[in-house]
Amino acid sequence: MVTKLNVPGPNAQAILKRDAATISPSYPRDYPFVMSHGKGTQVWDVDGNRYLDFAAGIAVCATGHSHPDVVRAIQQQAEKFIHISSDFYHEKWVELGEKLDEIAPFKEDALCFMTNSGAEAVEAAIKLARFHTHRPRFIGFHGGFHGRTMGALAFTSSKVVQGRAFFPTMPGVTHVPFPNTYRPRLAYDPNKGDYGDAVIEYIENVIFMYECPPEDIAAFLVEPIQGEGGYVIPPASFFPRLRALCDKYGILLIVDEVQSGMGRTGKWWAVQHWGIEPDMVCAAKGIASGMPLGAMIAKKSIMDWPAGAHGNTYGGNPISCASALETIRLLENGYIVNAAEIGEYALDALQEIAARHPSIGEVRGKGLMIGVEFVKDKETKDRAPDIRNEMVHNAFEHGLLLLGCGRNTVRLTPPLNVSQAEMDEGLKIFEHAVTLAEKKLM
Repeated sequence: MVTKLNVPGPNAQAILKRDAATISPSYPRDYPFVMSHGKGTQVWDVDGNRYLDFAAGIAVCATGHSHPDVVRAIQQQAEKFIHISSDFYHEKWVELGEKLDEIAPFKEDALCFMTNSGAEAVEAAIKLARFHTHRPRFIGFHGGFHGRTMGALAFTSSKVVQGRAFFPTMPGVTHVPFPNTYRPRLAYDPNKGDYGDAVIEYIENVIFMYECPPEDIAAFLVEPIQGEGGYVIPPASFFPRLRALCDKYGILLIVDEVQSGMGRTGKWWAVQHWGIEPDMVCAAKGIASGMPLGAMIAKKSIMDWPAGAHGNTYGGNPISCASALETIRLLENGYIVNAAEIGEYALDALQEIAARHPSIGEVRGKGLMIGVEFVKDKETKDRAPDIRNEMVHNAFEHGLLLLGCGRNTVRLTPPLNVSQAEMDEGLKIFEHAVTLAEKKLM
């Protein structure tokens, strides 16, 4: 039995009214959840309603809400000192740099630039790429999301609203199709390779030949698994061939692991599923269990800029670093394995749910980075954002927090320590929400 909640309650309604009077309307709020407190995968609103959180703050709360070990690390550091600018040094910063060097997805020694967010990590990466290569141009991918600051925004193309009225952004970025096998944009012959091959051939034979000479390109910036674009997973050939293309023309490969990294997919970094090494990694979100922190991690030979070329005030904040170190300890001591195991369990269960529901076009994911795409018809694949939106609201009204992505996809990104029992409970609500949406709209 799935119980419907009476939401938003009176306490939530009062806060929503105050919010509307004081907060920018630019924030995209899907439904009126007003949080009181959380523990692990469970959260409560200000009216006492309990939910399972399968959004996790946009895949940020990797260790769940208020993990006691993370809270303790934050408290211990706060008692010592809260801030020291990057003009000076502190040990937690160094410890975190050492740890990120240890887990970086390349053999060469790594250097780190600490930031406050994923967008700042991307900004640092594109600046370093230009400095190191002395090249002015970049290639990004349709459907990619890399942030909303003006440099990162030049690459972001997951929704038109994100760039509307902000042109011109940073010049020099050319977009190409991402290899979305469910919705390919390029014609290709499956007898001559997969869709990843087709995209690489298009880059080399069309983009390089007619639009961007490869010797002008500093870097490719790409998400190993697209996040806001719809949780899209590339085919097997794509990353090995993209790495080879970069090597052929001396182009850097920057992977944006802001959402897919830090164990989310069952490995430290999603790009490791394809067995290649990038030149730079952008990390944030799950790195510090909710404390604001990001990092641009680069091969030591690439991070060759001098003092003063880039900097910030709050990057490497000691409390955030303490939280990140404890987060990483928990991840490597069982939570990444749990993400892989529970993620596989959830994907199998969702495939069974999809077989029972005509509105579910595709289930895809790795680890606990799972997307479910909704359609009006499985044969035509016509998009169904109305069904997706209705389903997400139904889930909220029955005690499950979800977020959409892309035009018609729902993401499931619970904390990496979610239990099988919690996954079962969440999937029961998920299917009930789908059933209600189909009855109303199909």
